[in-house]
Amino acid sequence: MKDEPTIAPVRKSVEVRCTADEAFRLYTEDIDSWWPLATHSIGETDAEACFFEGREGGRIYETHGDGSIHLWGMVTAWEPPEKVVFSWHPGRDASTAQEVELRFSESPGGARVELEHRGWETLGDKAQRTRDGYETGWLPVLERYADRCA
Repeated sequence: MKDEPTIAPVRKSVEVRCTADEAFRLYTEDIDSWWPLATHSIGETDAEACFFEGREGGRIYETHGDGSIHLWGMVTAWEPPEKVVFSWHPGRDASTAQEVELRFSESPGGARVELEHRGWETLGDKAQRTRDGYETGWLPVLERYADRCA
């Protein structure tokens, strides 16, 4: 039997003014048009772009001016336009990855996007502190995303 998580997942949701299909496409295929690289990246000012390879096994990564590639995670479930799941370990070894799941559904006036970031236990002693940072860290990311969907 698998151990139960001991640290609560981060759960966020946002209403966007586009269809669920478009919301899914913007989050994945068009991530570089809205992701706040200056504040939410490995390289910060060195980061030039970010990419989301739309398929199971696809990479999520950023590129830097020197041509280097820095992995953020890997797509583990690809079910457009309803759901995408990926590992998440930007700047860390994949053995410390958490899992992020996004669900997209139609709602009045657009779409609802629900995010769950779970699996903090892989970070050991840093787990709760890192989780607390993402509790607030996802907010500006989702705000920029919602603005892009408008």
